Amino acid sequence: MAQPRRSPDDHYFTDTSDIQSETESILSKHIPLDPDAPHPLQKNQHLQFLVRNLIQGFPSRYTSQDASQPWLLYWTLQSFSVLGVALDPDNKQKAINTILAWQHPDGGFGGGPGQHAHLLPTYAAVCALAIAGRPGPGGGWDQIDREKMYKFFMSLKQPDGSFHVSHDAEVDVRGIYCLLVVAHLLDLLTPELLDGTPAFIASCQTYEGGFSCASQPYFSAEADGSTILLDTIRPPLGEAHGGYTFCSLASWIMLRPSLNLQEKADHLPTINYQRLMRWLVQMQGGEIELGGFRGRTNKLVDGCYSWWVGGCFSLLASLGIGRGHGHDAGPSTDARDDGEWDDVDESVWNRLSLQRYILCAAQHPAGGLRDKPPKSADAYHTLYCLAGLSTAQHNVYPSPARRADVAAAWQLHPEYPHEELRKTSFLEALSWSEEEGGSHVLGGSVNRVNATHPVFGLTMTHTEGIMSHFYKQTIPRRK
Repeated sequence: MAQPRRSPDDHYFTDTSDIQSETESILSKHIPLDPDAPHPLQKNQHLQFLVRNLIQGFPSRYTSQDASQPWLLYWTLQSFSVLGVALDPDNKQKAINTILAWQHPDGGFGGGPGQHAHLLPTYAAVCALAIAGRPGPGGGWDQIDREKMYKFFMSLKQPDGSFHVSHDAEVDVRGIYCLLVVAHLLDLLTPELLDGTPAFIASCQTYEGGFSCASQPYFSAEADGSTILLDTIRPPLGEAHGGYTFCSLASWIMLRPSLNLQEKADHLPTINYQRLMRWLVQMQGGEIELGGFRGRTNKLVDGCYSWWVGGCFSLLASLGIGRGHGHDAGPSTDARDDGEWDDVDESVWNRLSLQRYILCAAQHPAGGLRDKPPKSADAYHTLYCLAGLSTAQHNVYPSPARRADVAAAWQLHPEYPHEELRKTSFLEALSWSEEEGGSHVLGGSVNRVNATHPVFGLTMTHTEGIMSHFYKQTIPRRK
């Protein structure tokens, strides 16, 4: 087998080009002799890694993540779910009790007991409860204080539609994504909560096409706590980044029902899908990098971007952008520059190469998954490498047939306001389905993992379970 060609350079060597060359040399040693028969997914070793962290506790180096305790649990539980393993009742109850200890008395969840509420650990805690929790006393779901949660969300809202991630903290699109997921799962959506947020998300798209962490284009915060509206719109702040881009695009997907309810508005915010698609495609590494994804321009490939960047293609396909299977994702009201992209198929990104990177480079011999060799495994990369493997294997799309089934079973509850927003958001969230026969599993069924909800980062089963409870709906079984 011929050695893959190295990335081109201009013979002007820098620290960046040196580390790129070094990384390519390391990764080239992990290229399989037979591209169609990579290393098998070492499920038992990964399960042992996860069980060791859950039962025995995380190694001492994780003390630096004391404010990320909900994330450590979510990464672990969702990794089990992707691998198709369920917790036993005793460990589920331990998880529930631990999560509830993180709930802040004024709403939301903190990074640990007694810590300030924050949007990011709130997402992780609620998603962990979606996996381990259940209705009823001690089950976790009914112990979430939804009224205080909503008040906490509204207390973070800014005049331009953005949200602080915590009181007296920064604005970050990751926090907006976390808020929107929790609001969807717990039935907390209102027009007041979402007002202005689509425009803010759109303002974070950079000239490259990806999204940055934040933009304050409309107003300036003053030292005395007041705000001043600006006469001209400022450009987005920050660099396009895979994590911010996924959170922005997934947020945009979740916000579309509220946008569609404003069809009579004079101006609706838009994003540039062509630039976004181009940027995402450019993030996938070449053959010498085993087809892994990088998170920023001129950076190294990293296993976690298998999800943060690779997962964006399913989101775009749901809008009819780059779809490869001819599914009708419904009409799009968003403007696109330079014509439609309906002729683009899934060859814009290489699913099999991404699986090859995860199987050959991201698996640690001792269990768990990693950024790339020779780095060690950790809980964060274990989940997002597995989630990336999931999105590369399964074609999950919004099914009109599934949406119709869920809509037919919708039960009206007159006591709930904003019925149209609730219903439409519920239907959109639960219409995602895996295409029958649409799997692309490199190396055979031994490497297969469960499908992941492209927006929420949970399995379909867990998403349906928690949403059916909070929306008081009975969801029809999948055919």
